Amino acid sequence: MRNTLWKKAVSFHGHECGGIALGVRACMEAIDRLGITFSEDEDLVCVTENDACGVDAVQAILGCTLGKGNLIYYGTGKMAFNFYNRTTGENFRLIARPKKPGGRKGKDYIDFVLSGPLEEIFDVTETRYELPEKARSLETIICEVCGEGAPETKIRIQDGKKVCLECFHDYSRGW
Repeated sequence: MRNTLWKKAVSFHGHECGGIALGVRACMEAIDRLGITFSEDEDLVCVTENDACGVDAVQAILGCTLGKGNLIYYGTGKMAFNFYNRTTGENFRLIARPKKPGGRKGKDYIDFVLSGPLEEIFDVTETRYELPEKARSLETIICEVCGEGAPETKIRIQDGKKVCLECFHDYSRGW
């Protein structure tokens, strides 16, 4: 299974690297722990805390995508993945352990991540976020400044006009 998942993720991502290896290993854990091999709809959800290479593995292997609404990005910058099974309520979080200075590199690191002891690669904890609600259809509102459409949740009122986030001039002075 590992080689098949590795090839699928590398093909999607475009090259081999340690980041994609971390994503593949995270996916392997999600499959083992949550019993879902591919999310046709939103039965499996991943809240990723990074926008790095490993997220491509989650998309390619598990079928979690931004467009489907079951891949959510919270930009903490940590190599962490929060996985949820909507059907069973099971969930867990993986956070990559720091690489050791002078430690494994290149193919040696990739092989270690894919087959080494989980506790040396990730810490497993409880999820940090509530299970996100299912994706829903939103009304498109036309920005009264640029004329482009945006979902109703991304519209602001400014000077009595409905405006998109790009046209909105934020006025926050602290809190």
